Amino acid sequence: MFNVPDEGVDVVMAGAFARSLAKRGAGRIRMLFQHDPKEPVGRWDVVREDGFGLWVEGRLVPGVPRADALKALIARQALDGLSIGFRTVKASRGGRRAVRRLHEIDLWEISIVTFPMLESARIAAAQTSAAAAIGAAISAIRT
Repeated sequence: MFNVPDEGVDVVMAGAFARSLAKRGAGRIRMLFQHDPKEPVGRWDVVREDGFGLWVEGRLVPGVPRADALKALIARQALDGLSIGFRTVKASRGGRRAVRRLHEIDLWEISIVTFPMLESARIAAAQTSAAAAIGAAISAIRT
């Protein structure tokens, strides 16, 4: 979410993702488990900024053991955290608690995690309809 400090006292500013998303698009931003590059679990179909922050929609890949486990955990609301992996391009510091404002970031991946740095970065809904037959469709995720 924009303008909300995370546990590391980083604040993502509106527009911070714009250049990276224009360059990469959703297809080149990886869906990982716990930021582990050896644990790809799905793909993001939609990655965009909205009025609140980063909105993503994606699906887990069926037949991948970790993705199958995540599908069950998400469906039972046992796991719902999200976290972004990025390189800082432009930032500034200041204000209370020495907040780091991220004005531009190069987004590489978005992970399903146990403990997100931003408490409100959660999976909002998981489809369990026909789309689930081709993989758990995570249809409304805000990071």
